[in-house]
Amino acid sequence: MTILSKDTFPLAFEDEIALEDFMTLPSQALIDDLARLEGDIMILGVGGKMGPTLARLAKRAAPDKRVIGVARFTDPAVADKLQSWGVETITCDLLDEAAVSELPQIPNIIFMAGRKFGTTGSEELTWAMNVEVPAIVAKTFTNSRVVVFSTGCVYPFVSITSGGASEDTPPLPPAGEYAYSCLGRERMFDYFSRQNGNSVLMYRLNYAIDMRYGVLYDIASKVWNEEAIDLGMGHVNVIWQGDAISQALRCLHLCENPASVLNVSGAETLEVKSLAEAFGSVMGKKPQFTGTPAPMAWLSNTEKAVGLFGLAVVDTDTMIGWVADWVTRGQASLGKPTHYEARDGSY
Repeated sequence: MTILSKDTFPLAFEDEIALEDFMTLPSQALIDDLARLEGDIMILGVGGKMGPTLARLAKRAAPDKRVIGVARFTDPAVADKLQSWGVETITCDLLDEAAVSELPQIPNIIFMAGRKFGTTGSEELTWAMNVEVPAIVAKTFTNSRVVVFSTGCVYPFVSITSGGASEDTPPLPPAGEYAYSCLGRERMFDYFSRQNGNSVLMYRLNYAIDMRYGVLYDIASKVWNEEAIDLGMGHVNVIWQGDAISQALRCLHLCENPASVLNVSGAETLEVKSLAEAFGSVMGKKPQFTGTPAPMAWLSNTEKAVGLFGLAVVDTDTMIGWVADWVTRGQASLGKPTHYEARDGSY
């Protein structure tokens, strides 16, 4: 089996198949970590942007383990694809407590269910998905290790020169029901894990990137289409999705009681204006801008993760080159802008 290293980097991705093949190449460190992990793995909410690649990566890194993906699977093609990769699938509405109680008791759980886009106008569904579902799951899986996908949006804005909010920064979102509901998700898992004694890790992710989605795709698309880029949220952290999902799986060894917290993103604070100019240079376009960078932004300090896992394998310059190539060739998009520039928490 091919092992992820810089020697395996392509110059570009021909299509989505090549992209997903590369994103799910396991590193030797991941293979070793999953080899010493006791028990199988279940991914709740596997049907989203990152879930299928995480499930496939887990199966490639640990082919002898059962990897089970749970979702509503409103698109049956997602379940078909997972099954073709050797991932078992279970159709389940995680808001249905009785249905959740019928799921197998698996010792290792990655919790990825949640709602962000479309929050404005249907806030009640966002709270149900981001708070009620975690409560149901946390009450059901009382003996499992659980890595809980969360977000850096639970932090307040911090100075762009601060290096980002650390895990010790008290979570206090500046605005928006989405961010507060995500804090509610964490509180549910924290509360029930304290009651039940199982181990949990809050995985606070800032902006995973692949070719079809993410801050870099959003910026590159605007540069290519000669649309103005809002500089109000002028600084960001990003991480290659392959690195993000690998770190999530490795976090199964880091779950604790009371719950531990880990910031996951790239180690750099990146200027949106500089990123746009880099894309413009590659694409032969002159970026257009509006607004000025605010002195505060949603930023995460990832020193703890770097100490545990090392720097992300895929660096920023490599991502810029890949995304620029993808966008200029008109390749597929998930059609879900990140709205990274939103400062009022509206999605």
